[in-house]
Amino acid sequence: MTLFVGLPLLSIRFRRSFLIAVAVVGWMLPQPVVHAQESHGAPTVLLDAMGTEMHRAMGMLGRSPESISLTEDPSAQQTPYFLSYSVADAEQLSIAAQTGAITGSNQTHRRTADVQVRLGSPAMDNTHGEHRASAVTTMPLPLNDDRAAIERALWYATNRGYGRALDNYLKVKTEQQVRAKEEDASADFSVEKPVTSEIVPAPALHGDRAIWETRLRDLSAEFKGYRNIFFNMVALSANDESDYFLSSEGTRVSTPIKVARLVMVARARAEDGMDLFRVETFEADSLDHLPDQATLKAKLNAMAKNLEELRVAPVTEPFNGPAILSGRASAVFFHEVLGHRLEGQQQRGDEEGQTFTKLLGKEIVTSFISVADDPTQKEFNGTSLSGYYSYDDEGQPARRVNLIEDGTLKTFLMSRLPIASFAQSNGHGRGQTGLMPTGRQGNLIVTSTKMVNDAELRRMLIAEAKKQGKPYGLYFEDISSGFAVTTRRSPQAFQVIPLVVYRVFVDGRPDELVRGVSIVGTPQAALNRIVATGDKQDVFNGECGAESGTVPVSAVAPAMLVTEIETQRQAQGTARPPILPPPGFDGVAQKEVQ
Repeated sequence: MTLFVGLPLLSIRFRRSFLIAVAVVGWMLPQPVVHAQESHGAPTVLLDAMGTEMHRAMGMLGRSPESISLTEDPSAQQTPYFLSYSVADAEQLSIAAQTGAITGSNQTHRRTADVQVRLGSPAMDNTHGEHRASAVTTMPLPLNDDRAAIERALWYATNRGYGRALDNYLKVKTEQQVRAKEEDASADFSVEKPVTSEIVPAPALHGDRAIWETRLRDLSAEFKGYRNIFFNMVALSANDESDYFLSSEGTRVSTPIKVARLVMVARARAEDGMDLFRVETFEADSLDHLPDQATLKAKLNAMAKNLEELRVAPVTEPFNGPAILSGRASAVFFHEVLGHRLEGQQQRGDEEGQTFTKLLGKEIVTSFISVADDPTQKEFNGTSLSGYYSYDDEGQPARRVNLIEDGTLKTFLMSRLPIASFAQSNGHGRGQTGLMPTGRQGNLIVTSTKMVNDAELRRMLIAEAKKQGKPYGLYFEDISSGFAVTTRRSPQAFQVIPLVVYRVFVDGRPDELVRGVSIVGTPQAALNRIVATGDKQDVFNGECGAESGTVPVSAVAPAMLVTEIETQRQAQGTARPPILPPPGFDGVAQKEVQ
């Protein structure tokens, strides 16, 4: 699970997902400095070492006297039927600033290998049931192209992985003799055609570090003018990476990844102890394509002023009634309420809630809504999409998947873990380094055939509130994060954390900013209360934490009107705002919000 500074939300297990605007906790910790030893070049040595060691391992593991003696069971299948090497070769620039000063500046180069070993057969192997993690062993690789050193590291990781796989395969076979019949008896691994792509050299990291340090100092200095903002941060992350994937099936692909992200964070505290924060995130495919300094300053000051307004805004009471979710809020809503429950592995296993497993071919959302996941889409209306990729983390080509058509459920997001009725991957096997890939969202895209403009959507909100006898409806303008629980033993619920919420009064009074609101509910009820959408789609870029770790995702959706949404109050907090004013504000009145 990914944590966001200021959000006191914890996870019972990775089966609970958590979506945030951007992961920034790493900026709060000391960062190791690992300078690149040489510039990235053609990956010939790296790939040759991977291929040679894989071929050697497949030819010898399980056949030599040493590996045969690892088990007393002569019937156990000891030869791997599948082996893969996945290497992430990444160079990253990370800079953080607070109140006009640099707090961290590092440029790092890392190479990390995931070795996956499978014993048995695709029908049943060492990853069965609760043993999925047994297939992956992770190892850092040498940064320079020393073939002998790379092969040695891969050899060691492969041997460790083989031992773990063998131990767990024997456990799987034993468990199958004593456990009850499984609800879904699908295979443990899908059979796919080998894939090859052009091998692309790792991109070199471009960007003047000194210039960006100056820009971040200048940006973060803007927070000096806000007395009540007790924490601020402006952080830049630029990542140039190539991922290489080789498997014993013959797959050989590389995926270049270039992303630049700038994040501005501010925190304040109301007099009653409630912690408040705002976040602005900007993402592009390179540092050069991030917004200019004037645009960033304008966004920062608007965010800071809104945070000052939130400090004195009234706390909302629990509410159950009509609401409009902006496009960004709607995007997070669909990611949490719907998207996670359409991931393939959530349909299989005794622990899974399986909300929509038995509803294939049936209407699960109002008929004017369609939902697809398209990781092949690089941008939307000029905005880069975080969930873009060309090959997934199992070496399968990314594919657009039409999940819901006119309200009707058509399929699920599949990795190479089969489920009943779906035996093949559709290019959505994703996971962070060190964890087994699972079916995950990439770019979730929501479309509608019942669209109205913003003014009409607002008029409909007021009309619905009057119809229900409510003095107001709610408008959710900005959102920070959300999480969903998908395990069977826990309530099938979701929570979305808004940042900016307004009461829209039916008597014509001006809208009123409120604080302390979170959206809660259950998926099937929430999805059937959408009555109209806006005519423009917005993008939410974020990072999503679940059972296969943290992966970048995007969601695209129009604003939507729901007839009924349930909110609850956020935690109040007990700490008072800082007693001593910040330096420079002694005897100075609080800055007026303009």
